[in-house]
Amino acid sequence: MTDSSIGEQLAGWGKVALLETRGRVTRRRATAAIGFFEPADGELLVAAGSLRVDWALNLQADPRCRVTIGERTAAYLAVELDGRDRADAVTALILKYGTPAEGLGHGPVFRLRPADGR
Repeated sequence: MTDSSIGEQLAGWGKVALLETRGRVTRRRATAAIGFFEPADGELLVAAGSLRVDWALNLQADPRCRVTIGERTAAYLAVELDGRDRADAVTALILKYGTPAEGLGHGPVFRLRPADGR
């Protein structure tokens, strides 16, 4: 089983999200399986474990993305977080995924807002 098929399976179960971005250099579609936290407001919180994670660098270059979780796929706009909002997002992700997620926050942290304006 490949890493991408494992990510797709976990996304199908709702454990992770499949994040589709546009490559900042190639402009081609790029997909990554990432951890997420979903507050009650319909937005998503995501965090990179490094400054060099491609999906995060892609979002910094172009905030438009698509996310698939389970049977749901929707368009989102990424907003990079800082300060207290950033810290709260990282805390929520660590609490959801446990200690392996403690590396989160070493890179960019984003709030993904539904592109339909909800």
